[in-house]
Amino acid sequence: MELDFDPEHEDLRDSVRSVLAAECPISLVRDIVDTRFGGGASEPTRLIEQMVALGWPALTVPEAAGGLGFGPIELALVTEELGRALTPGPLFATLTQFVPMVTELGSVDDQETWLGPIAAGTGWGTVAIAEASGSIDPAATTVDATPTAHGWELSGTKHFVVEPTAGGEIVVVAREMGTTNDDGIGAFIVPVDAIRVEPIDGADPSRVLATVHLDQVAVTTDRMLGTPIPATAAGIRRANHVATVGLALDAVGAAQQAFDVSLEYVKQREQFGVPIGSFQAIKHKFADMLILLERARSLSYYAALTIAEDDDRRALATAMAKAAAGDAVARIAKEAIQVHGGIGYTWESDVHLYVRRIESDALLYGNANQHRQDVATLIGV
Repeated sequence: MELDFDPEHEDLRDSVRSVLAAECPISLVRDIVDTRFGGGASEPTRLIEQMVALGWPALTVPEAAGGLGFGPIELALVTEELGRALTPGPLFATLTQFVPMVTELGSVDDQETWLGPIAAGTGWGTVAIAEASGSIDPAATTVDATPTAHGWELSGTKHFVVEPTAGGEIVVVAREMGTTNDDGIGAFIVPVDAIRVEPIDGADPSRVLATVHLDQVAVTTDRMLGTPIPATAAGIRRANHVATVGLALDAVGAAQQAFDVSLEYVKQREQFGVPIGSFQAIKHKFADMLILLERARSLSYYAALTIAEDDDRRALATAMAKAAAGDAVARIAKEAIQVHGGIGYTWESDVHLYVRRIESDALLYGNANQHRQDVATLIGV
């Protein structure tokens, strides 16, 4: 299995990077973080408008639903660039979580209904699947789905929901009462405005995370994706592969920028009349970071390729990618701050913004240790 980027892939990556460099400078991210840490609300309105104008929400929406129909490789390229720029807003969750879930589970009519507004730039979406433990296994869900005369009624709580946007939609994974394991697992599209959203005071304010509470929320039959059977649970896991690789590459992009910023700093900072980057110990640090970074990037794109080709190894490749990304960002977060010296520990330094994003990405959809356990299970260890 080989992956070579063609000129169209390179053009896509370069164009996204160029736009984000102009429209999402680190000063924008800092302003949002400062405002949110101060208890205020701040949204990247102009940036979102620009992304909509450029058609980015339509990238991975199937052509039949009005989108561009790009696949996992193109999504991977875009996701890494979003991470490099610490891009705030609902685009990331929409592309890596909501769209894959609807595409995997929904009928052609469902895709047209729920993804058409995404492609048109008039809607956003996310997914509520994680339990309090962080588990995203649909078999572990504790949200109850009770049949009613007009559809379903949902009750329960989901955690660590990424960017639940007012006016948008959220796919809630729930189970029919009285069922266990993969039996009775369903996915329901619920308006964000119909549920109680409790923002989490997380480490990375550039991205909104929330706990969502469902208290007997009524959902009509037409808002259910598929039927509550084991095949639905399998489809949810397949959609989770896309979301997990997306988080791995978002972390890789942010870690790459942290690496680059740190590298530039050690070329400028001097001790004993020479740049500290000339010291052998500093060179060793950067060599080690680069190896971890390239390993994580390579495994993440390999995972994206297995998803694109629907390879049987997609679950294994996804777990390997997320574990490698977790290892890389843990080391890079530590070293990026340390090589900056005292200034690296200050609020005024931008390095903490990258560290916040990569540490947050490392925890969502399973941390490195959890995914290493998944690898061991999948290979029969």
